[in-house]
Amino acid sequence: MEYNQSTVNYWKAFVLPYTFALEELKTKFEIMNREAQFLEDYNPFEHIKTRLKQPESIIKKLERKNLLPTVENAQTHLQDIIGIRITCCFVEDIYHLKEVIQKREDMEIIEVKDYIANPKGNGYKSLHMIIKYPLSLNSGTKDVFAEIQLRTLAMDFWASLEHKLYYKYEGKIPEYLKDELHDAAMKA
Repeated sequence: MEYNQSTVNYWKAFVLPYTFALEELKTKFEIMNREAQFLEDYNPFEHIKTRLKQPESIIKKLERKNLLPTVENAQTHLQDIIGIRITCCFVEDIYHLKEVIQKREDMEIIEVKDYIANPKGNGYKSLHMIIKYPLSLNSGTKDVFAEIQLRTLAMDFWASLEHKLYYKYEGKIPEYLKDELHDAAMKA
C-alpha cells in the first residue's frame, strides 16, 4: 500500500515515543537479568527479543478491528505496538519474573493472560502481560503500553515451529501435524 509523505510523517511521529520506550524497557529488562546474575548467581533470561509494530502493521490491525486508522484509535485500542519476548529456561523463572515486574514502581501490569496455566486450544503456552510504562519526554510524560511475553525455550521453539507450519500450509495445517504439535506443546 502506498502512502503520501504527510501520512508517512504522521505515523512516524506517532511511533517515535514507542521507539524510545522500547529502548528503555529493553535496557531495564537487561539490567534485571544482570542484577539477578550478580545477586543470585543465576541468569533467569536466555534471550530478550523486541519488536516495534511498524505504521503499516498498525494500520492493518486497526482496519481488522473495523477502526479508522488514526493515532487516537491506535493509542486507545492497541496495546501491543511494543512487543518484548523474554525466553527463560524454566517455568518457575517466568512466574518469578512476573512477581519482580509486579513489584516495580516504574511500570504497571494492566492485564495478564496465563496461557501456561490455560493453554490455547492448539497447545500454545506463554504468559502475556500488558504493561503501562510512563515515558519521560521533553514535552512531558506519556503513558505507553507494551506487551510482554514470557516463555520457556521449549515453548518458544514450539511457537516458532507452529508459526512456520501455519505459513507453509497457508493456514491449513494437516490434522496429523496439529495433533503432533499439540502433544509436543503439552510436554513443553
